Amino acid sequence: MAATELLGRARAGDGEAFRELIEPYRRELHVHCYRMLGSFQDAEDALQDTLLSAWQNVGAFEKRASIRTWLYRIATNRCLDVLRSASRRPAVDWDVSGTELPEPSRLGEVAWLEPYPDALLDGGSGAQPGPAVRYEQLEAISLAFVTALQTLPPRQLAVLILRDVLGYRAKEVADMLGTTMESVTSALKRARAGLPRRPPDEGREPAPAPGSPAEQELVTKFVRAYSSYDLQALLALLTDDVCVSMPPIPLEYHGLAAVERFYTTMLNPAWGYDFVPTRANGQPALGTYLRAPTGVRHGAGLVVLTLSGDRIRALTRFDSGVLPSFGLPRSIPGRAQRG
Repeated sequence: MAATELLGRARAGDGEAFRELIEPYRRELHVHCYRMLGSFQDAEDALQDTLLSAWQNVGAFEKRASIRTWLYRIATNRCLDVLRSASRRPAVDWDVSGTELPEPSRLGEVAWLEPYPDALLDGGSGAQPGPAVRYEQLEAISLAFVTALQTLPPRQLAVLILRDVLGYRAKEVADMLGTTMESVTSALKRARAGLPRRPPDEGREPAPAPGSPAEQELVTKFVRAYSSYDLQALLALLTDDVCVSMPPIPLEYHGLAAVERFYTTMLNPAWGYDFVPTRANGQPALGTYLRAPTGVRHGAGLVVLTLSGDRIRALTRFDSGVLPSFGLPRSIPGRAQRG
């Protein structure tokens, strides 16, 4: 059914026509809300609020913009309301009994960060981006980029995403935000200055292609080193400037020396590790499970690996609460333990 006919039926109160009208945009709107809020769960809530508002106001849609742009306007402003009115989830303390972590390098700024399942990214990039886009689609969903976005003031965050990630023109963004083109241009300039990008000549090697043999080999080496408590083998896989972070725990460890102290604590032979591969934010990830004496494996969290060449340059550990978003169980029934 043509979009014009669906819109007419939706404006007349046909809920099924409305659902069919907005369905092509659902996933990309969810990704947009995630970039804005940095949280998978917050993005879920914002998306539902967006679609409810769109349904309640579809009768007033004036066709001055496309359905897609109209939905992005609603979603962006809903996310801005969340950013402005709600206090973000607080950082939490490390609470593993009997294990004390070493002094961190610093405290992270973004405690509410959550990973985004790659399984939901198909169809989530939206329409073909225009010439104003400054970030590749894979880069624009990476943990590093999403984390950096969260350090920007809300209006600058919205403008940068709409202009540099989605490629909307300045006038379109001004209409979405109910402001002037001059205000959009100014906010974008400040956002770009506040979100420095690594210069291309810095010498950092690119990550292996997603799903490539090189990527799989590096992940396999990481699992082997971790599972065998081989600290030196693990450190050999890391870049000199490696970073370990653990949102919502704000502790961060930067550089090989600090990370070595961290993993000296974490690679505990008393804990039996199992890993379940998955993907998050366009990067390889591992559901982490600890074996109980009964053989049951309890979910301990999710580790996302950021790669550079044949090394790992960042490891981001999330708590077990994110596992269901990836279709991973909180526990796995017992089985015969490996030797």
